[in-house]
Amino acid sequence: MDEALLRSLTPGVLTVLVRRGADFAAAEDAVQDALVEAVRVWPDDPPRDAKGWLVTVAWRKFLDQARSDAARRRREGLVEEEPARGPAPAADDTLQLYFLCAHPSLTPSSAVALTLRAVGGLSTRQIARAYLVPEATMAQRISRAKRTVSGVRFDQPGDVATVLRVLYLVFNEGYSGDVDLAAEAIRLTRQLAAQVDHPEVAGLLALMLLHHARRATRIAPDGGLVPLAEQDRGRWDTAAIAEGVGILQAALARDRLGEFQAQAAIAALHADAPTAEETDWVQIVEWYDELARLTDSAIVRLNRAVAVGEADGPRAGLAALAAVDDTLPRHAAVAAYLHERDGDLATAARLYADAAGKAPNFAERDHLTRQAARLNVRRGR
Repeated sequence: MDEALLRSLTPGVLTVLVRRGADFAAAEDAVQDALVEAVRVWPDDPPRDAKGWLVTVAWRKFLDQARSDAARRRREGLVEEEPARGPAPAADDTLQLYFLCAHPSLTPSSAVALTLRAVGGLSTRQIARAYLVPEATMAQRISRAKRTVSGVRFDQPGDVATVLRVLYLVFNEGYSGDVDLAAEAIRLTRQLAAQVDHPEVAGLLALMLLHHARRATRIAPDGGLVPLAEQDRGRWDTAAIAEGVGILQAALARDRLGEFQAQAAIAALHADAPTAEETDWVQIVEWYDELARLTDSAIVRLNRAVAVGEADGPRAGLAALAAVDDTLPRHAAVAAYLHERDGDLATAARLYADAAGKAPNFAERDHLTRQAARLNVRRGR
């Protein structure tokens, strides 16, 4: 297999697909799939026209994915905007597909990436953003996963932990991204909770319900983000909160703590506070300590710095933040907030502007830009 030839042909094939009407991200994914197919087929059956072969296969892959996305959107359209409470309806095949894609022959991270792409409907760019890696790196990871499972029998479904990770990432993308997948993630997690007696399944369902309960208040009428402290708590879905807290309490009583239960406990403390000022930040810091012990996650340590800043003052928060990698997404935004609370408006304004330039979506970029502008006005600039 001439890998140099494949690399040289890739830009031209990508250009053809874009000219035919494919958006750039979808075209990239289709070309990656075609390259994987070429690696598999060409050694035994080399084509006469390599570029023509790649264009044909990539275009077919693009059309297949477009049809799959359309089918998924139709399926999501059948789900009510707000997830129904109570017992889950009869299961469809979607959850089973999640388990099949989480194949034992794959590493957990590769299984999650493949499932998000093949079943969850996320683009390679969205998956890369969730994993905090370059898009090209994620494309290679997904391609390797496809090659790994191309010749195996799907009679050994993956484990619950991998499927939970996929559902968690799908919900996060649906909750804050461009594609609305939150209700579908809740629906599938309800199905899983009905089938599997596991406290972390319950923890994830509780976490989803508690976050979804305040979803309507996160976006202002003009499309801007509304920070948690400024949200209208009277509009939060109290029934969803009550259900989430009840599920969480039952899970915690089993004394098998996991990361999703710890995250849900933090969300429950926010939901339980009548006002932002009455939030029990000391207990939230304690839960972040538990979560850091369970995950050793830089994102957790970043969020913990915010909680420490609320519980013990902004300088304590900045001290906690100093131990977190400053290249992490949203690090600058957290630093800006803590510096503002400490009265250093000049540094805060600069950091808000820096954070805006690194924001992953328009809504967040607009919010951070407004924060920088607000502080500059206060400083008379």
